Amino acid sequence: MNNQSVSLYFEQDHERLDSLFRKFQELKRTDAPNAKEYFKEFNIGLQRHIVWEEDILFPLFEEKTGAHEVGPTAVMRMEHRQIKKHLEAIHDRVKVGNPDTDADEQLLLNTLFMHNQKEESILYPATDRLLSEAERKSVFTSMDAIPEERYHYCC
Repeated sequence: MNNQSVSLYFEQDHERLDSLFRKFQELKRTDAPNAKEYFKEFNIGLQRHIVWEEDILFPLFEEKTGAHEVGPTAVMRMEHRQIKKHLEAIHDRVKVGNPDTDADEQLLLNTLFMHNQKEESILYPATDRLLSEAERKSVFTSMDAIPEERYHYCC
């Protein structure tokens, strides 16, 4: 992971998470146990992704740009709160075996789509431009050091 750009690594994680969520959607009405496992992996992965951004990337971006409490990271933090709200609504139904999550899924997907577009077109490329190779490597080292209990909860 240390030889990749921030953009490439985080975009690949977006794709991985999208794939997990699609599998959950495909199976939720026909194979609830497997759908739940896909949702669990998606939920934990998305929570981890948000922790990586809020604990590591955003503060580094803000330090480099001087954009504290304004700019793209402020907007993205607000969107993270919306994402978590939609995710929790789906989680509440999944944990009791209720597949009627379509409305909440649509809200989550709409928010994620716009959010990921901004990250992939603005935040990640700017972060790559701002970081030295040593700083980029420290991002990945810091990501590995975050304890699982910060994001590993579901169902």
